Amino acid sequence: MITPQQIEQMTREEKLQVMEALWADLTKCGDGVDSPSWHEESLRETEARRAAGQERPVDWDVAKKELRKRSE
Repeated sequence: MITPQQIEQMTREEKLQVMEALWADLTKCGDGVDSPSWHEESLRETEARRAAGQERPVDWDVAKKELRKRSE
């Protein structure tokens, strides 16, 4: 088990890698993960912006790199 103290000592990159590994494991079986109630509305809003040309799809690997840059 990882303690809060061990997490505090991890680099940002290590923390992101652990989060990705946890998410990959949790999503192996989608049946057990329920989205929060606000998520459907947020997806509808995003789809409406995409349909209006205000939003464009981005490859997940590209998006992760961009998010990492923003958090540095």
